[in-house]
Amino acid sequence: MLVTAVKTTDQGGHHGLSFLIVERGEGVRSSALEKLGWHASDTAEIQFEDAFVPEENLLGQENGGFYLIMANFQWERLLMALGAVGAMKVAFERTREFALQRQAFGKPIAHHQVIRHKLAEIAVTVEAGRDVTYAALRRYVAGEDAAREVTIAKLATQRSAFDVIDTCLQIHGGAGYMKEYGIERAARDARLGPIGGGTDEIMKEILGRSLGL
Repeated sequence: MLVTAVKTTDQGGHHGLSFLIVERGEGVRSSALEKLGWHASDTAEIQFEDAFVPEENLLGQENGGFYLIMANFQWERLLMALGAVGAMKVAFERTREFALQRQAFGKPIAHHQVIRHKLAEIAVTVEAGRDVTYAALRRYVAGEDAAREVTIAKLATQRSAFDVIDTCLQIHGGAGYMKEYGIERAARDARLGPIGGGTDEIMKEILGRSLGL
């Protein structure tokens, strides 16, 4: 069973989108796509050819699918911000532990100023990301208009998460490049953040307009 957003009119842009439930079977084909990260989440190319969809499989109003998509965007973006904060925190804690155990020049690498400063900068980034994300979450849960705050949270956390985890990988050195430590997977998974749920560029555009620009 597939939930699809399909064009149901000849109108341009976002007009004429409808949500349909399409049963797998005759007229429906799919082929898996390989990707950089998020291997636990299946992604595939789906092809429809003369696939029959009964009227009762319409979700919501015909040609009103765009509004359903927009209604879900805020929660999706907020979830991505929360996920990025969690990923940064886990990467920081694992890297801190590694840096306290890994010895170089007679002492743990965490006690060398260059590593200590990098970890301090990461801690600031994690805390800042968490603060703006939790502020957006509070407004969203309270039923307030949190579009601006959610946009800021997503924009502030996604690229930061990738940069933080990349720094954590660097601190791990060659070990970070190995699958054993999990940092390389975290880096691959984090790269989707500035793309999925609305790219960084789209977030800047939304935020800029909310500022009257």
